[in-house]
Amino acid sequence: MNDIELSMGTVQYSDSGGEGPVVVLLHGLLMDASLWDAVITDLAADHRCIAPTLPLGAHRRPMSSGADLSLPGIAGLISELLERMDLHDVVLVGNDTGGALAQLVMREDAKRVGRVVLASCEAFDNLPPGLTGRVLAFAGKLPPALFGLFMQQLRLRAVRRTALAFGTLTKRGDATTAGWIRPLLEQPEIRRETVRMIRAVFADTSLLEKTAEELAHFDRPALVVWAADDRVMPLDHGRRLAFQLPQARFTTVEDSYTLIPLDQPGDLARLIREFAHPE
Repeated sequence: MNDIELSMGTVQYSDSGGEGPVVVLLHGLLMDASLWDAVITDLAADHRCIAPTLPLGAHRRPMSSGADLSLPGIAGLISELLERMDLHDVVLVGNDTGGALAQLVMREDAKRVGRVVLASCEAFDNLPPGLTGRVLAFAGKLPPALFGLFMQQLRLRAVRRTALAFGTLTKRGDATTAGWIRPLLEQPEIRRETVRMIRAVFADTSLLEKTAEELAHFDRPALVVWAADDRVMPLDHGRRLAFQLPQARFTTVEDSYTLIPLDQPGDLARLIREFAHPE
């Protein structure tokens, strides 16, 4: 992992290097850049893949005390990352809450973005998303010490695989999700910051509805990819997002829940490659 100092603190990121289109990959809540490991392994032969670990609860470097951990604040952090790394015409890819962040970047500061892939993500009124999101929003109202006790249950695979946790987000990625919860369980400062982040993220549940109204102004190519078996992000939201975007195409991926990069990384990598290399 590499480090970069940004206005809100230190952000870690993976960078495959190499030639070809630059693909920037965004993860969701209580996840880190490892969401994209298998996709990057596939794409790195002909793309430069950059995957930051954002301050969304699975990060290991706490942000500054005054950092804005709302979705717009973290979207601003992504725009700053693109600027500081002097990246241009990137393919911005977001899954789960990463797709919500991509929508905010598209709305607010898309000058360094050439194409966007939105993969099974929060949109419109789906904030917090599904039962998993509602449980997380509830847990975030607890004091940090009690939040930590509540989250200790996720050490058990049987709990992680329920609809209250990651069970409706991924069919095959339990080994990866087990690693995501370690920072908030092992680092008190990350636990406190995660509580603050969850409260900020869910403070405005109408944010993505307002954002969707402005997506028609994004005049660059977009690909909306949805998991056919998604139980958290409604399939109709994917179609509606594609309809909102003037240059969008909609497609589905079979045999996957929300976290397509874990369940069907090969299919997602293929779709990104085809989209990044138009004929």
